[in-house]
Amino acid sequence: MESKSDLKVIAFEDVVKHNVTHDCWLIIFGKVYDVTEFMSEHPGGEEVLLAATGKDATNDFEDTGHSDSAREMMSKYCIGEIDTSTIPLKRMYIPPQPDRYNHDKTNEFLIKILQFLVPILILGLAFVVRHYTKSE
Repeated sequence: MESKSDLKVIAFEDVVKHNVTHDCWLIIFGKVYDVTEFMSEHPGGEEVLLAATGKDATNDFEDTGHSDSAREMMSKYCIGEIDTSTIPLKRMYIPPQPDRYNHDKTNEFLIKILQFLVPILILGLAFVVRHYTKSE
């Protein structure tokens, strides 16, 4: 394997452009791999590799539990290392903002009243209908 100083430094923007079957680059452990030739041989299929493009695929690689031979095979596809200063910062999760407080609660109050009144009205109507049909 090449020493760290011999590796070409590649910007994240350049890696992101290589995201199709016939031109696929991945970032794993801070290095850039051109896996285009390996696409058809990958045991998980090319879709797995394509899903890992455009981001740091280290976690994807580790989660799969690759063998030692797979790790050794990586060296022949290594084309450089990623320029870490070009990787976009992770976006922090911003939870959705709650709805504004409804001071007069008009809609909520109306719904609660209707939930109470509608069943009462139906029950009353049923009694009225039964009373008139029974007396005739």
